[in-house]
Amino acid sequence: MGSESESNAAAGGADGRPPVGEVKEKGGPGTTEPRLLFEMPEIRFTKLFINGCFVDAVSGRTFETRDPRTGDAIASVAEGDKEDVDLAVKAARDAFDHGEWPRMSGSERGRMIARFAELVEQQAEELAVLESLDAGKHPAVTKAVDVGNATGSLRYFAGAADKIHGETLKMQGQFQAYTLREPLGVAGFIIPWNFPTTMFAIKVAPALAAGCTMVVKPAEQTPLSALYLAHLAKQAGIPDGVINVVPGFGPTAGAALASHMDVDMVSFTGSTEVGRLIMEASARSNLKPVYLELGGKSPLIIFDDADLDMAVELAISANFFNKGEACVAATRVYVQESIYDQFEEKLAERMKSWVVGDPLTDARVNQGPQVDKTQYERVLSYIDQGKREGATLLTGGRPCGQKGYYIEPAVFTNVKEDMVIAKEEIFGPVMCLMKFKSVEEAIAKANDTRYGLGAGVVTRDVDVANRVVRSVHAGLVWLNCYFAVDSDCPFGGRKMSGFGKDEGMQALDKYLAVKAVVTPLRAGSPWM
Repeated sequence: MGSESESNAAAGGADGRPPVGEVKEKGGPGTTEPRLLFEMPEIRFTKLFINGCFVDAVSGRTFETRDPRTGDAIASVAEGDKEDVDLAVKAARDAFDHGEWPRMSGSERGRMIARFAELVEQQAEELAVLESLDAGKHPAVTKAVDVGNATGSLRYFAGAADKIHGETLKMQGQFQAYTLREPLGVAGFIIPWNFPTTMFAIKVAPALAAGCTMVVKPAEQTPLSALYLAHLAKQAGIPDGVINVVPGFGPTAGAALASHMDVDMVSFTGSTEVGRLIMEASARSNLKPVYLELGGKSPLIIFDDADLDMAVELAISANFFNKGEACVAATRVYVQESIYDQFEEKLAERMKSWVVGDPLTDARVNQGPQVDKTQYERVLSYIDQGKREGATLLTGGRPCGQKGYYIEPAVFTNVKEDMVIAKEEIFGPVMCLMKFKSVEEAIAKANDTRYGLGAGVVTRDVDVANRVVRSVHAGLVWLNCYFAVDSDCPFGGRKMSGFGKDEGMQALDKYLAVKAVVTPLRAGSPWM
């Protein structure tokens, strides 16, 4: 599946592999000129960002970040390790214990965060192309969605920074009390590779608003945007040591951050397996609170009163947006039995016009490459597993292109709930299409998973909608839409999809400690 598959493709597709950029519709394959549609950014920031400076790793080691369109190296990035994490945490601790950021007025912090948002917006084009180059995403979509979400989150929490209030409490007897909501301390962030710019901002923004300092460990696959954002934060006037960025690998830099005795909390987005390790590291170190946004196997339930064309488009976007590399992707599509055959036919026809290809050279492209070779091979192995288990591959499922990590989106039918492809998170363009008869059956099937991140419901019947929305075990449910997110809407899951919210005012709670202060009502009152 690795070098042998790539050499077959390079030899002219002898294994039947289609070229990237092919439009699978009547009239045959289309071709594209390999002309870049976007200006390539200069790679300016490749070192660790600690205490306001870009520095080499203590070890001097670097690692290559690669372009998933080709597999070629983009840049060599400093490889952070435990010693570097120690330095970054020390900078963050000094900035918290002795610096101005936690002691600054909320309105002043808010002005700096708003300035940070302005700078991100001004550099949106460069950031979008940089992230697309690093993660195989479409620059136009990345600019609108990834960078747009980041600026939105920064602005939202800039406005929240001066609205952090405690409460006044009337106690029994001769006492009264009030609460203070104070910044928690040093936050550790371990962010994923699928939405690097967005994930950086939705972690950092509320922590900044609360007055915390932080260390960010970006994914080793996509470190470039986090380093660029650190540069913009410094330009915005955020004091040195408040934001530190240490690229590196999970078992080294990530583990050091999760187990560090001077880190006061950790927020992680990624796999359930790694989430377990982070909880263990917390328990073995200083019992720091941990907030986890983990895997998903979200259901999309389509009832027989749905607009079929709309439902088909929704199922496609809910599965294949961002190449299926989304924790909340609706990879289990349940269609009511009476419309199932029509839905399947329309879906198969619609997928003929789906274009897989280089998003930097072909404006028609719907789907770029998977983020790296490991993920590419993982997705293909799940597709093979589905075929072995007896599911029917309705469309796609083949690797394509002469180089890079491109996969045609796979739609499986005749899927049983106990199949691996229906139970495990694949994190790639694989849809499982299944039937249901009644509302009760749909709810039971939707909840038959260890995950509880997202869900979608498509119906015109308000009674059915209310019943399903209230019955599905998920942190976020979309009704007649999908992937609609906003800075004001809390995002997070239940069960093995984790706990704690990103976005929304609930996100601030993770970064604030509540202190109760008790005083006598009158001077000279007894102490108890």
